[in-house]
Amino acid sequence: MAVCPNGHDSASDDFCDTCGMRIGGSPPPGSPQPGSPATGPSPASGAPPAAWPDPAASAATAEPCPRCGTPRTGQFCEACGYNFAGPRFTPTTASAPPPPAPRAYSSSQPGPGSGSYSSAQAAPSAPSDPWREPGPPASPAPPQPSMSSFPYPQATWTAVVGADRAYYERVQAVTGPEGSAVVFPSYYAERRFQLVGNQMRIGRRSVSRGLAPEIDLTGPPADPGISRLHAVLIATPDGNWAVLDPGSANGTLVNGSEIVVGDQVPLHDGDRINLGAWTTITVHRG
Repeated sequence: MAVCPNGHDSASDDFCDTCGMRIGGSPPPGSPQPGSPATGPSPASGAPPAAWPDPAASAATAEPCPRCGTPRTGQFCEACGYNFAGPRFTPTTASAPPPPAPRAYSSSQPGPGSGSYSSAQAAPSAPSDPWREPGPPASPAPPQPSMSSFPYPQATWTAVVGADRAYYERVQAVTGPEGSAVVFPSYYAERRFQLVGNQMRIGRRSVSRGLAPEIDLTGPPADPGISRLHAVLIATPDGNWAVLDPGSANGTLVNGSEIVVGDQVPLHDGDRINLGAWTTITVHRG
């Protein structure tokens, strides 16, 4: 059995089976010598190497990556992943990055040049025919009215205020003897209020509170059962009206039924609103 210069037993007599060192004859040029810094201490002498390898010098002599220039430490570059065993990379054959896509401009963003640029391009005009006689100019289309141009309500509504004897007697039956002080008026002139705007307040005028309702029921004759702000007529987008009781002391009735405080009750042509001790309001459409 042969022994290599590094002291390994080898079944082959030309190269060591353990380290690959040539057995017999002079080592090939450039091969590390026993005891040199590249092979470490010699097995025979056991002395430490004269000097350890310099990492900086090893990096300087390593093959640089042709893509990023990082010294090679293996098959793949640690910085960019270039495969040293694959096709050789040359800067002249590298694919150039695609050109940047053109920037799109909207109507709210100024584009290149003067003025503003819109992404909606005008359609190209058709070529004119020199042999065709010119016709009359096209008349512009009439403007279409929008729904916002029609203030609501579109129909005319009227509130007719009067005195209701049947309602007065109903109230008297509920209140008992304490309601006997309230007397039904001997004469009450019927009054009409046209419903306009978004709302019409119903109540009694109050100078101290700065309250001037659109449907003023102060009198004479004065209904003592009406609050300062008793009810509110509210216009709806469909052209109708609704009534709401914000919390009056004696409540509000629509067609004989008391409405819930805070509920907006829609009204129809001919509906009767009762409030106070004897006041009635009939709404009419048209």
